[in-house]
Amino acid sequence: MAPVSRHPGSVLAMVRRYEAAGFRAWPAAAVHYDGTWLVRLTAGHPAKRLNSVNPLDPGDTDHVAERIVRASRRFDAYGRPLTFRMSPLSGQMLSKHLDEAGWNRFDESLVMRLPLAEAELGEAMDQIPLKDISRFIGALLKTSGSDASLRPGLSEVIGAIQPEAGLFALEDGSEPLATLICVHDGDLAGLFEVATEKSARKKGHGRNLILSALKWARLRGAREAWLQVEAGNVPALALYRSLGFEEVYRYHYRRPPGA
Repeated sequence: MAPVSRHPGSVLAMVRRYEAAGFRAWPAAAVHYDGTWLVRLTAGHPAKRLNSVNPLDPGDTDHVAERIVRASRRFDAYGRPLTFRMSPLSGQMLSKHLDEAGWNRFDESLVMRLPLAEAELGEAMDQIPLKDISRFIGALLKTSGSDASLRPGLSEVIGAIQPEAGLFALEDGSEPLATLICVHDGDLAGLFEVATEKSARKKGHGRNLILSALKWARLRGAREAWLQVEAGNVPALALYRSLGFEEVYRYHYRRPPGA
């Protein structure tokens, strides 16, 4: 696979493409713009990516302190902690401002890509995505070990996805083993909520389900797969790299002192 160019212009263009695809694939309930800062808020789900300020232009640094106050008010109204999601589009000036104000940095993640022409999908099983959102969410809650209280929020988010979303679940009878969502958006296939039930790990279930989802997406015209994974998730990183995924860029979150 050819390495991703590190020229700033080409990198930022690629980052903008994946960021826009991510916003479409995992939609927040409320979206506001302050300049080029995209403010995403979701009352029904606490995930940081659904409740964060996403700066989208490194050069947009006017009146930063005032805009942070405005964003804070919006987050207070939703009962969410003020959170910035810092990608390469955030720029050094904003990072410096947050550093000087003592903001905490946490939860770094990687965005990775795989050209589907290079993916080994010949042995992937053909699988039809689930149509029953409720059944899929039940499987996802079990495989991910998430609390059942997230069911309404997940239903809202998944139901709001505008591109074609394939809900994949690998099951043993009525017991879910692995789950994921594959969002087919033009020539991109994004993988979200990839999870394997704790007792079923290290048996290849996650790998098999990913390959099936990528085969499904490629048959629909997708040419490139991408995903987001936490930097500390060593088993997932090893799996994705073994499948041929390579890092494109990283992002992290920031909150003010005491948040």
